[in-house]
Amino acid sequence: MNRGAGDPFAALPPDAAQLAERWSAAAWSPDIDAAVRAIYDDVAAETAALQPVCNASGRCCRFEEWGHKLYVTGLEAAWCLRGAGTVPDAAGVRAAAARGDCPFLVEGLCGVHPVRPLGCRAYFCDPKAARWQEDLSERMLARLRALHEAHDVPYRYGEWRTMLAYFAS
Repeated sequence: MNRGAGDPFAALPPDAAQLAERWSAAAWSPDIDAAVRAIYDDVAAETAALQPVCNASGRCCRFEEWGHKLYVTGLEAAWCLRGAGTVPDAAGVRAAAARGDCPFLVEGLCGVHPVRPLGCRAYFCDPKAARWQEDLSERMLARLRALHEAHDVPYRYGEWRTMLAYFAS
């Protein structure tokens, strides 16, 4: 049974490859890199102060099984891929969508943890985190959107595996 998100390539716009190139080029900008790191550092500081429980179960990477989705901006996806040093191929993205998980899930854990997107940094399975994680995500997402705008980087916000399909196509 396919319980995943369907085919992440199905709804790609005709200019997907060009958008991926723009996002990838922007991800290498020292100014953009510093700004993304600052946003993620702020997320880390806020979550450390709130002390959510993380048992490193990998549940956060098994989206459909645990009833949530991961959404990212195009620039975030490019920044993560740049830091990871790899782009999953089309078959890997499709397989992850079919399984309902992340293509970077390795032996039950995040294979790109140091460069994971905002949604991964702000999401915790800890029920107490539900009180604050949406607010944190929205505030930091606004900063990411402003970063796109300040550097004239096209803004798209979409489901993680679909956004990865832009780069794997």
